[in-house]
Amino acid sequence: MKKLLSAAAFAALLIQPVAAFAKDQEPVKISGPANAKGVTAVTIGAFNVGFIFESIDRTAASGGLMGAFGGTTKAKSELVGVTPEMMQAITDAAYTDFVNQLGAGGYAVHPAADLFGHTALAKTKSQEAPLDINIALEKGSKGKATYFKPGALPSLLMVPGDFQGSGMSSIGINMAAGQASMAFTNYAKASGVGVIDVVYLIDFSQQKRPGAFSFGGLQVNSALSVSADYSRVTLIAPSGKQSVITVKAPVAVEGEFIEKSHATSGTDKALQSGANVAGGVAAVMGFGGLRFGKTRKFAFTAKPGNYEEGAAKAANLANAMLIGRLGALR
Repeated sequence: MKKLLSAAAFAALLIQPVAAFAKDQEPVKISGPANAKGVTAVTIGAFNVGFIFESIDRTAASGGLMGAFGGTTKAKSELVGVTPEMMQAITDAAYTDFVNQLGAGGYAVHPAADLFGHTALAKTKSQEAPLDINIALEKGSKGKATYFKPGALPSLLMVPGDFQGSGMSSIGINMAAGQASMAFTNYAKASGVGVIDVVYLIDFSQQKRPGAFSFGGLQVNSALSVSADYSRVTLIAPSGKQSVITVKAPVAVEGEFIEKSHATSGTDKALQSGANVAGGVAAVMGFGGLRFGKTRKFAFTAKPGNYEEGAAKAANLANAMLIGRLGALR
């Protein structure tokens, strides 16, 4: 796997970030690679950065005696201390870096005004900005995220696949995403300029979702990352066809960005412990294993200044990786 940045470049960074990828895991997945060939002129139609504020992560429930002595089966994590101003600053910084890296990579970046002033987008309405979405995470886990757009873009638009919604509230967002995708496609065909859509989801914790179940249960660690599977870049070519590059391994930075603490009350722990013991006794007496586990709450408090710097750096590293892969397809 190629290094994203040289050792010298990393040493120059203020917070000493590390791009973290799972071993033996390809950092991206590319769909429609041939569609990006020959596209050198682009405009950015969407650049949305989502911030997870709450996640509920589950492992497989354990029953019987294992339920009495097993580990956490559900972890609820909440982030506090991040203001709208902080999120807007992160989004604006990530967008500016993306545009600069596109130009440095040899792309002719056309003004967003050319796209948004075109008749192809005349009937396309912006999503509410910022946009709150209930996110469906892996295998029953879920979260709540708020998406911001950069101030340089007049509308918050998404295309299908930019998010994985949970619940009825996402139906309208999905319909609007389909309309935006068609508008972008019509513009690309009419102008001969490719349209780029970017979405990042910033996670504040590094749960092993799910699958780390053992007597130790879920492990929840504080970090900042551009999440795998929920972050990607889409290029709609003048042909109307798409190339999609999806992050498949979290792009993470390490540093003093967040303070983590346990938030489970003593009463909650006592009630869960009693239920688990009762389940174990019932199993021993032949009444079947009752499926209990432990629910633990974790509080994450962002450190102002550090949090913005870390999140922006994670986005910048993701920018470098995705633009590098996109340029290689050209």
